[in-house]
Amino acid sequence: MNINATLIGQIIAFVLLIWFVNKFLWGPMSGMMAARQKRIADGLSAAEKGKHELELAEKRATGALKEAKVQAAEILAQADKRASEIVEEAKDKAREEGDRILAAATAEIEQEANRAKEEIRSKVAEISVAAAAKIIGREVDAKAHDKLIKDLATQI
Repeated sequence: MNINATLIGQIIAFVLLIWFVNKFLWGPMSGMMAARQKRIADGLSAAEKGKHELELAEKRATGALKEAKVQAAEILAQADKRASEIVEEAKDKAREEGDRILAAATAEIEQEANRAKEEIRSKVAEISVAAAAKIIGREVDAKAHDKLIKDLATQI
């Protein structure tokens, strides 16, 4: 056997083996590895994107919560202010009503007092006429002396 022919045969077999491995094993294996590497990279990228979106969502939620708290505080302040206004309005209306009732009662008391005074004047005038009649000893005509009796009543 010739060493050169064996060597050339081995070189051809080795080249065929390399071509076979490269064409049928190494190429598809490299493609699968590249695809897997790409999937892993895409998954890591999606995870980073999701993490970033989660942080943004948390920031937005925190901002919305702060804004809601501020709005709630404003609404409570407005409600307290309105409640105070309503209480003050009720107090003012109660005072006005009390003053009105007091004025009406005062006017009624004055009317009653005036009626009582008039009644007392009329009774005093009657008593005076009766006393004058007894003193004079005759009947005094109240209708004839009406002006005199009225003047006497106003002086009393």
